[in-house]
Amino acid sequence: MLRWVQDLQRAYGFTEVIFGAESTGHYFLNVAFALRKRGLTVVLVNPLTTKRNKENRDNKPSKNDAKDAVTIGDVVSRGYYTEWVVHDPVYRQLHALVNEREAMSDALTVIDNQLQTAIDQVFPEFWSVFKHWDGSRARATLRSFPLPADILANTLPELIEGWRTSGLKRAGGTTGIQIASQLLLAAGRSIGVTEAAELGRRIQRLLARYEHLLAQQAEVDVEIAALLERLPPAVLRPLQEVGLSPWFMAVILANTGDLRRYTHGQQLLALAGLNLAERSSGTCKGQVKLAKRGRRQLRKYLYLAVMMLLCNHAGFKRWHTYNIKTLRQKGIHSVLKLVGKLCRILVALAHSGEAFQEQKAAPLRNAT
Repeated sequence: MLRWVQDLQRAYGFTEVIFGAESTGHYFLNVAFALRKRGLTVVLVNPLTTKRNKENRDNKPSKNDAKDAVTIGDVVSRGYYTEWVVHDPVYRQLHALVNEREAMSDALTVIDNQLQTAIDQVFPEFWSVFKHWDGSRARATLRSFPLPADILANTLPELIEGWRTSGLKRAGGTTGIQIASQLLLAAGRSIGVTEAAELGRRIQRLLARYEHLLAQQAEVDVEIAALLERLPPAVLRPLQEVGLSPWFMAVILANTGDLRRYTHGQQLLALAGLNLAERSSGTCKGQVKLAKRGRRQLRKYLYLAVMMLLCNHAGFKRWHTYNIKTLRQKGIHSVLKLVGKLCRILVALAHSGEAFQEQKAAPLRNAT
């Protein structure tokens, strides 16, 4: 590729070259890093820009690699690209771990749904004894006695011993005897599918997979905590000052990098796709909606961070109450407005190095 580019430069007298890549996942990264090491400029084109410009040349909706390459080159030549920002290795590692943990959480949710379905089929009375299946005693029951027949095949002391064998520390006692009795009664009147014995083995496999994922997730949490400790205190301080948990800190920094790179909180909003966009034409004034042209993960966790702060942070609670009662805003509008405030606070604290001061962030006027 480089020889081909050099031939073009000699043929047409070009002195500089820009390499454009479509920012689709990880596919461009190896080539982009190799070009960056050679001191060459690499820029990124939004896939949506490629999609909407591919018909400009031939007015056809056809798509192939050659046509995409021509479209990307044309888009880059007109300046419709963004600079490729390479974060420090620690932020890239943090991003990989955050994505891995998110994938594990999704997998745990799938297993959770499958387990509930299987329990509903074979032992619906299980829910009259245990409110949730993921408690320690409930999991010990599913591990050792997944079917009503397995429970009925044991006496009350044998059920308690089975819990103890499966790893439950306080298997007996008054509580253990009471729950074992309830289980025997529930199993005796169960209307579960008795011929589906293989579902019992499936429950055990699903439970083993669930616990294995939980153990792996705990390992990832330890690695994330170690990476956060490697970051400079000045990077972590703004997020700590506001009161965000280590997980929220990890997700935000994994997507943004060093907050000192930004000059205004609006840049964070645009990166997350939380900036506003208006669709208007002529005298018709359209609705103002979120652009949603950014990092979905960052958008999700900025929203969740504000929801968490509304429960635990006195300042955000007061601002939310002020927006709703005084400014008469809807709840979701107030939350999104506070997302913008959070972004501005984080960037301001990253530059100033000061402690968070609620009265300095936004004094309330005419508050009731």
